[in-house]
Amino acid sequence: MIQKNLNDIAKMVSGEVLLPDSQTILIKGVSIDSRTTKQGNLFIPIIRNDDGHKYALNAVDNGAVASLWQKNHPNPPLNIPLIIVEDTFVALQALAKAYRTELHAIIIGITGSNGKTTTKDMISSILSTTFKVHKTQGNLNGQYGLPITLLETNKDTEVVVLEMGISYLGEMERLASIAQPNVAVLTMIGESHISNFGLRENIAQAKLQITNGLPENSVIVINGDEELLEEGIKKLNLHESVKIIRFGLSNQNDYFTTSISALSDSTTFVLNGHSYSFPLIGAHNVNNALASIAVAEHLGVTKENITKGLKKLEITGMRMEKSKSKSGFIVINDAWNASPTSMKSAIETFQELSEYNQKIIVLGDMFELGENEILFHQEIGRLLDPRYVNYVFTVGKLAEYIALEAMGVFPQGHVIAFHQKEEIVKAVESIIQTNSVVLVKGSRGMKLEEVVEQLKEI
Repeated sequence: MIQKNLNDIAKMVSGEVLLPDSQTILIKGVSIDSRTTKQGNLFIPIIRNDDGHKYALNAVDNGAVASLWQKNHPNPPLNIPLIIVEDTFVALQALAKAYRTELHAIIIGITGSNGKTTTKDMISSILSTTFKVHKTQGNLNGQYGLPITLLETNKDTEVVVLEMGISYLGEMERLASIAQPNVAVLTMIGESHISNFGLRENIAQAKLQITNGLPENSVIVINGDEELLEEGIKKLNLHESVKIIRFGLSNQNDYFTTSISALSDSTTFVLNGHSYSFPLIGAHNVNNALASIAVAEHLGVTKENITKGLKKLEITGMRMEKSKSKSGFIVINDAWNASPTSMKSAIETFQELSEYNQKIIVLGDMFELGENEILFHQEIGRLLDPRYVNYVFTVGKLAEYIALEAMGVFPQGHVIAFHQKEEIVKAVESIIQTNSVVLVKGSRGMKLEEVVEQLKEI
């Protein structure tokens, strides 16, 4: 993590130390949340949903040795070391950008509408067999989280794997200027946040800004089956030394598979005659693995270590995460987020599972889909097949359109649209059998992990 005295920090953020006697205080890491502040941290009060300045003294009580303070904010506490800055949010990003220039690590930036987190975890797992790796934790992938991730990186780190998430045009340009990646990975273009971007073409344009300012001899790893990425990459003014590697299911790509075998708890595929497997369900995750292998081979990782890294993969929570309830049925938690693309992939994976006597799917609303939100939900409803799923339960106003479409093909009473999450838990409990599996998926705002936790208690 960043370790500097207060005076050096002030220079990096163009700020002024309020108490001159405190200039030599050693800062060890930063925090933007007073509740998780650690000993030696610099507290950075962010004005977002709440005003972080209110919690500066709490942060000090929890171990912070100093705090930033926004110049136009009244009543700075005079009894703690402060750095006065014009804007604390801008200062956070400036500090991360300055610290990035001191790191000698290879920076890998990953973006895309879906698959970012899984690809991040795969790349990290593989590269950890060969390098000292630091990766994005949890959802620290945006305008606030990415700077925190960089500032948590130790100086002896060899590779930093950054997930880079955006919601609006222009955000990626800012993130790229902070991270300055040597390797840029673009997983795919879907419909996530399309209400903010308007068109998929705009999403592709925004994601491709990860390539802004790529240094010489850097690498771009893209989904070659995605036409919008192919069209967009041709319009970029890239240095001639920048290498483009393509992955996908088509044999026109540099990395493609000739065989996929999906089991109940793992997926196996063949690349260039070599078999790889990872402990995650879903054939769609093979694309994430192909991108990860492309990055690993570019960095010189052996096939043996790639194989080992994929096998020991540990995925960030709520991504097709399997667990067993108290009575023994399986719950698959894919409740971290949902878009039409990821919803489709989850349903296809779930419907392919053949070793269970009963299969129940619980779906919630998909948010930020713009004027076509009802249509997107209706399309999901048409994907559900009573030959492969026994019951469909939905919750939320938009998810009701999923149910209405599915009701046309499922037996009466096997598709129910609920208004409360608690009702779903009761419904599952009333019909659950031995050797059953339940998939739970919806957008982040639905908080369907609450359903998962209650199901696990049955």
